[in-house]
Amino acid sequence: MDKKINWGIIGPGRIAHKFAKDLAKLPNAKLFAVASRSLDRAQDFARQYGAPHAFGSYNEIVNCEGLDVVYIATPHTGHYENTLHCLRNKVAVLCEKPMAVNPRQVQRMILEARENDTFLMEAIWTRFIPTHVKMWELINQGVIGEVLSVKADFGFKPEFNPEHRLFNKELAGGSLLDIGIYPVFLAMNVLGKPDDMHAVAHLGPTGVDEELGVLFKYKNGKMAHLHSSIRADTKTEAFIYGEKGTIYLHSRWHEPSTMSLLLHGESPQYFNLEYDVIGYYYEAEEVMRCLLAGKKESDALPLSFSADLMDVLFSIRHLIGLSYPDDV
Repeated sequence: MDKKINWGIIGPGRIAHKFAKDLAKLPNAKLFAVASRSLDRAQDFARQYGAPHAFGSYNEIVNCEGLDVVYIATPHTGHYENTLHCLRNKVAVLCEKPMAVNPRQVQRMILEARENDTFLMEAIWTRFIPTHVKMWELINQGVIGEVLSVKADFGFKPEFNPEHRLFNKELAGGSLLDIGIYPVFLAMNVLGKPDDMHAVAHLGPTGVDEELGVLFKYKNGKMAHLHSSIRADTKTEAFIYGEKGTIYLHSRWHEPSTMSLLLHGESPQYFNLEYDVIGYYYEAEEVMRCLLAGKKESDALPLSFSADLMDVLFSIRHLIGLSYPDDV
């Protein structure tokens, strides 16, 4: 990668700070522009990370000459509009997960990317971290035999605030779209789109899912057992069960540096894959690799997968009786 890739960020919040810190460690990547609804906030963020351009509205950033790609880090409900504006101005997009709120929005985003011949990828960085890459290496080598099932959870207990995006139905709050997406992603990445599913949830006082249990069933007999919660701290572990043994992704499994291989009748094998970045580094690296190769989507995380993922998330919401204003 000899060419410098100029990045923009829309929505300089908590996640954007983490992304910017990782981006600074990437050779040939430069934070070039920041857009916020507040010019002062955009300028503060830009100064902190050395970006030469700051904008006081989300839409202005697409007119920044020299900009190659934008990372969209706004709340869930902003992803659709922000992405479409970038794509229609032929600015490549890495959109924070979930890509949007419902399948209709995701399908439109994919259509716009293809009509404008512009790169688009959902930001699920777990797909690219070294531990996940090693997991796939073991699976593809047949080390645990045929995979039979997946078990994964993700839970934490934030302070309850009905106005916060996690609990606010107007902002597509709830455990599923914020953290439950990770267990669903893992199951679909390993086993594919389920043929049948069941889901139960506890809906809190604001009407969003504060705890969720999901069961995937496949015609070939494979299964996935998934759980998410924003009312309890959970172990946040994942297991890939195969005929010959198990791959155990240690806590917190969506960002682990450690995993274990547990083969029947053998002592555990430990893999320590330490890295000094959070994980945003690897998804940004994938985007840059694609842009330099002239690709419009990632082979490792294609748009068809994001469409299937949103279909499943939407079906889960239907099963638990959770709808959002943007669904209308």
